[in-house]
Amino acid sequence: MTHYRQDIEAIAREAGALVMDYFARRITFEYKGEVDLVTEADRASEKLIVERLRARWPEHGIVAEEGTRSDPGADYRWYVDPLDGTTNFAHGYPVFCISIALVRNATPTSEKDEQLEAGVLYDPTRDEMFAAERGQGATLNGKPIHVSPTKNLAESILGTGFPSHKRHHNPNVHFYHQITLRSHGVRRAGSAALDLANVACGRYDGFWEFNLNPWDTAAGVLLVREAGGRVTRFDGSPFRLDSREVLATNGLIHQELMTNFEEIFAGRGLEELPSPTEYAKTRS
Repeated sequence: MTHYRQDIEAIAREAGALVMDYFARRITFEYKGEVDLVTEADRASEKLIVERLRARWPEHGIVAEEGTRSDPGADYRWYVDPLDGTTNFAHGYPVFCISIALVRNATPTSEKDEQLEAGVLYDPTRDEMFAAERGQGATLNGKPIHVSPTKNLAESILGTGFPSHKRHHNPNVHFYHQITLRSHGVRRAGSAALDLANVACGRYDGFWEFNLNPWDTAAGVLLVREAGGRVTRFDGSPFRLDSREVLATNGLIHQELMTNFEEIFAGRGLEELPSPTEYAKTRS
């Protein structure tokens, strides 16, 4: 199976070089929704990746973020995020990546039919290539990576994210607040794919997010699993690409995080936010 990893690493590097050329020129962007961005770089990267995948594996289906859909009934399907972290990219913040993953028999009806086979995440700003194949482990620039050994939430650093669209309809700010108080800190980098890669290589001890898409998660989930971590839904039920929520950890803090999530969803034991008006009074 190593031919998948080698070929998609080459495709990801080519796409990475392309988006870095756009990044250097600080190109303009447009909105595809209320606040969702798309740039020339997203479209050009997707076009390049899709062309390379079709040339190499014409029998495979493809689902990509910016609209490419082909042969949904194929035995193998590629999930492509041509530029994860578009908002960062558009504002000149160098945290973004290319994500490509291969899934076998990705049908929505049966968990056993959904098998992550191979995936890469390429961060062109740091020249970091994360790669994994089922049963073969995970690597960063060719060297094996593993999840962290942290055993409790209080000593953990975690990542999360917020949607660019209709943030006020998303409850994650409550989870961000509560988990920040119960951990060593929570980071919000703006790229779910890189957040998952950071769990895989031990930079984060865990990551969670609401309302993600398959192209956001496919490669990163495989990385975490192959690096020895655990990925589920918030309640511990099996993660699927259509789950729309992801909880990924080193495995050691997974149960503790799930317990905290259960408490937060139930509204139990919540720490109140300090009042800004009362705080202002103490400054005078």
